[in-house]
Amino acid sequence: MHNGLARIYRDIIKHLTVNSPENEYMTHDRDEHIIEAIGRCRIVIRNGKVVEVGEPKIKDCPLAKRFAYPIPDIKPESVKANIKHRIKAFGMCTPDREVLDNREFVGFGASELLSFGLKAGLIDAAVLACDGAGTVVVTKPAMAQGIGGRMSGLASTCPYPQVMDRIEKDGGYVLDRKHAAMDAVAGVTLAAGKGFRKIAVTVAGPDAAETIRRIHPDTFIFGVHVTGLTRDEADRLVSASDLVTSCASKTIRDAAGPRALVQAGIAIPIFAMSKRGKELIIEKIRQANEPVLVKPTKLPSLGESQPDPLI
Repeated sequence: MHNGLARIYRDIIKHLTVNSPENEYMTHDRDEHIIEAIGRCRIVIRNGKVVEVGEPKIKDCPLAKRFAYPIPDIKPESVKANIKHRIKAFGMCTPDREVLDNREFVGFGASELLSFGLKAGLIDAAVLACDGAGTVVVTKPAMAQGIGGRMSGLASTCPYPQVMDRIEKDGGYVLDRKHAAMDAVAGVTLAAGKGFRKIAVTVAGPDAAETIRRIHPDTFIFGVHVTGLTRDEADRLVSASDLVTSCASKTIRDAAGPRALVQAGIAIPIFAMSKRGKELIIEKIRQANEPVLVKPTKLPSLGESQPDPLI
C-alpha cells in the first residue's frame, strides 16, 4: 500500500480503537438505535419497535408541524407516533432502511443543501451518519437526501449488512461494517483516502468540528443537531463551521447571527459562516424556481414562529 494511504488508514483505525465515540450511548451487542430528535427527545428503538421515548425539551416547533407525519403538539405519544411512521414508511432503524430519495423536505435543510452541493459539483463527497451503517461517505445526491433528509440526531446505531450493501452498491463507502461506528473525523479521513478533495461533513459538536478543521482544513463543515449547546460550545462550533443550522438553539442564534454572511430561513435559520457556505446557499437560490426575498438586514432575522422554548 502506498505510504500516504497506509497512514490514512492507520489514522482511521486510531480513531475507531483509541478515541471514544462522541456520544455516550454507543452499543453494538444488540439490535438497538438511539435518536435525539424533536427537541433532543431521547428515543430508543429495538428490533424495529419504539421502546422508549423521553420527555421532550421543547413543546412547540414550526418544522415539526410540517413533517410528513406532523407533530402539532410535542408530547411523548406524538413523538412516538412520528417515529413509528418513519419505521413503517422507509424502514428507519431496520434492515429494510431505504437510502435513496430525491424529494426535498425543507428548502434549506442540511441534507437538501448537501444533496444540491453534490449535484452542482461544489462538493464531491459528503460524510454523514446513517442508522444501520454508522458513519458513511456518500457521492450521490439522492443518497445524501435519502439518508439525511429523514434522519435527525442519531446518537448510536447497530450494523445491518443489508443497509451497508445498499449504500456501497450505489457508490457510497461505510467506515466500519463490523460495528457501525460513528466518527466524523475518521469519516473525513476515509473520504480523503478514497481520493475525494471537496469533502463535506455534518458534525454535532465543536470537538469534532475543530479536529476536522485542524487535520483536514479544506473540509466543508456543517454544524447540525445543535439544540442545547452551551454558549461556549456554540461559539466554537460557529467558528469552525461553514454552515450551521439553528434547530431550537438560542446560543447558536446568538453566536452565529451577528457573524453570519447569509441567513436562509427565519423559523429554523441556516447560517453561512464562510464564503463557501454563502456560495452554496446563493447557488441553490440561483438554480431554484421558487421565489426568494433578498434583503440586506441585520442578522439574525427571526420571525414570530420559532421553536418554544429556545434552549
